[in-house]
Amino acid sequence: MPNTSSVSNTSRVTKKIPATVVTGFLGAGKTSLIRHLIEHANGRRLALVVNEFGDIGIDGEVLAACGNDACGEDDIIELANGCICCTVADDFLPTIQALLARPEPPDHIIIETSGLALPKPLLRAFGWPEVRTRVTVNGVISVVDTRAVADGRFADDVDAVDAQRRADEMLDHDSPLEELFEDQLACADMVILNKTDLLDDAGLDAVRRSVAEGVRPGVKLVAAANGAVDAAVILGIDAAAEDDIESRPSHHDADEDHDHDDFESFHVEFGAVAAPEALVSRLTRLAIDHDILRIKGFVAVDGRDMRLVVQGVGGRFQHYYDRDWRDDETRVSRLVVIGQRGLDQAAIEALIRD
Repeated sequence: MPNTSSVSNTSRVTKKIPATVVTGFLGAGKTSLIRHLIEHANGRRLALVVNEFGDIGIDGEVLAACGNDACGEDDIIELANGCICCTVADDFLPTIQALLARPEPPDHIIIETSGLALPKPLLRAFGWPEVRTRVTVNGVISVVDTRAVADGRFADDVDAVDAQRRADEMLDHDSPLEELFEDQLACADMVILNKTDLLDDAGLDAVRRSVAEGVRPGVKLVAAANGAVDAAVILGIDAAAEDDIESRPSHHDADEDHDHDDFESFHVEFGAVAAPEALVSRLTRLAIDHDILRIKGFVAVDGRDMRLVVQGVGGRFQHYYDRDWRDDETRVSRLVVIGQRGLDQAAIEALIRD
């Protein structure tokens, strides 16, 4: 039985199922945050809806490897037919309706959006009659990679952009990266300043000041490392965000559609590697030389029964073994590469397979 004392007061009174929307740019640490929530669910039955940019379900696989009773594999649903903010009617709404129709609906729904998703179109979906009477948006969480912000990652050329703005304040020189980042902050009810272990105090203070300029009044900034934030903090906001959508500004408010023409992704498949450290070193150089935003996936390693998870943001990589390969799995390495349009796919694939 779930621990009903952990369920929010708003949820008990309205009988609505709370949903938490987790946004954040590529590699900010959304999946790490959700893994932590699963491991500290405090009796809640969780359902996860995972959306990714790219054609291999890495995040869903990583979450499924948690092996926690609070959120089993049947409770993790992947939406792989495009960005969730663009496929609301086709993918997201039917998924939520299916969760609500279960004999035992979840206590809390967590939605991990693609790193390139705009949160506002998703919030509008919670106003649909089929959903509004049964679900409330407990909060929109924006996860921020503090090191990436400190490095100026959300502008193609930070110095050039700043120079252009100083020259003509009437011009809009925002890059696609900046616009997405700013939209995610502007829609948030809470911002998780993640990966703080990669910055010193002065660097973190600078990031905090920068991020604070992009959020609405009253939005809390919470520092974290590896997504470790108290579940009660994340799941207890009670914002009813679907009721104040218009207070959340967006660069794309006037757009009828949102596309990702500025970005592209592809996956590379190759055999087992003998030296994973050498692969990670090669990927690090590759990401820097080709200005790749994100590389993530699974790698088969010679002589090891466990699957190696590899994740990189820019030139920063981590790798770890998460679980044994299953008997029904082919032991093959697969990586997803994501970047701004114009990547030299042939050269990148050749270097990865080198």
